[in-house]
Amino acid sequence: MRKLILAAATGIAAGVLVTTQFAAPIVAQETAKARTTYENLDLFGDIFERIRSAYVEDVDEEELIESAINGMLTSLDPHSSFLPPDDFSDMRTQTRGEFGGLGIEVTQEDGFVKVVTPMDDTPAAEAGLLTGDFITHLDGESLLGLTLDQSVEKLRGPVGSEIVITIAREGLDEPFDVTLVRATIELRAVRARLEGNVPVLRVSSFTEKTYPNLEASLKEQVEELGGIDNVDGFVLDLRNNPGGLLTQAIQVSDAFLDQGEIVSTRGRDGGNSERYNAEMGDLAQGKPLVVLINGGSASASEIVAGALQDHNRAIIVGTKSFGKGSVQTIMPLQGSGAIRLTTARYYTPSGRSIQALGVEPDIFVEFVRPDPNAEEEAEEDAPRQRTEADLRGSLGNDSLSEDERKQLEDERAAFEAAAKRRAEDAQMASALDIIKGLSVLAKAQ
Repeated sequence: MRKLILAAATGIAAGVLVTTQFAAPIVAQETAKARTTYENLDLFGDIFERIRSAYVEDVDEEELIESAINGMLTSLDPHSSFLPPDDFSDMRTQTRGEFGGLGIEVTQEDGFVKVVTPMDDTPAAEAGLLTGDFITHLDGESLLGLTLDQSVEKLRGPVGSEIVITIAREGLDEPFDVTLVRATIELRAVRARLEGNVPVLRVSSFTEKTYPNLEASLKEQVEELGGIDNVDGFVLDLRNNPGGLLTQAIQVSDAFLDQGEIVSTRGRDGGNSERYNAEMGDLAQGKPLVVLINGGSASASEIVAGALQDHNRAIIVGTKSFGKGSVQTIMPLQGSGAIRLTTARYYTPSGRSIQALGVEPDIFVEFVRPDPNAEEEAEEDAPRQRTEADLRGSLGNDSLSEDERKQLEDERAAFEAAAKRRAEDAQMASALDIIKGLSVLAKAQ
């Protein structure tokens, strides 16, 4: 027994000794690390003072500090940045759905500004800017070497003022100039229309107004069709939607789900993880749903598409989305400014991260910008298809009533409209074809 106690005591002593031996280097390392950090801060102060006192021209000290802060943040990733008071105010205005500018969502790649998406009914969209375009110059001045926030600041200006932007576009040998007039951008988060018995819900951004507008627009279209029983299905158009508020993406996803996870976010440690689940209530009442995406669908748009895809609630049609799978948190600072800091990645219900990968559509359909000249040439070259009715002396069909004849005429008009739509927007045409097929199948069962 005495030996056992001694052995235990020795073990405890050894344990203390081992702990002490390992703790000392760790404490020393932490101390050295803290010392290095403070030395670097002293170095920053020294450099700042040398610039302020010795630079060839007078410098604005506030701008110099802001540039240093912004440089520190932008070195992390393309979406972290410093928001001076004016920019912070503009950002809050944008999330409310109204702001001034060109109506263009941008990111930075290879030192140049890259178009994520032109927003609907804005100067950028009307001028024909496309997802993937590079903006290399503004009013002849190169953007190379500027931060994204600096470039965006130059894009802004008084409403009604002109700006010439130089565009480099894939497939074109030479850049070209586009003149835009700045305008007040009033975003209608959701636009709705009917394509036959299919409500098409075009969601252009995720602002505070998005879910309320979606709910109201959907109900309005269903009522116009005379009730949900007359609806074949829904199209949710998220093409060129740059994203926005995470809360709105969750609500829009929840609008079409009865249960299950919508999205999860994971920060640097497990304590920052969040999961968001759907609540009972599908606004579409289980009707077929097709979601349209493309390379301009980013962030919140990808959360919606990913959630509905993972739950097999929707068929995703189009091309691969942008691939922004990170969450930014706005952190207000003293002096009314803020920082936009990437604090988490988000994951779809199946646990996949779309960061730099995007959401792959279930059915790939590329958008081809229609060429009016090619269409005219095709019409001239295509021989007219002959049918039985074109043959001389062919028998007429005496089995059709007047109502049936009218129905045939209406169907023929619908086919012609579908053919025109396919030429103008093959992605939308495919979405409507899918819903029609699913509706016919459901009625047959």
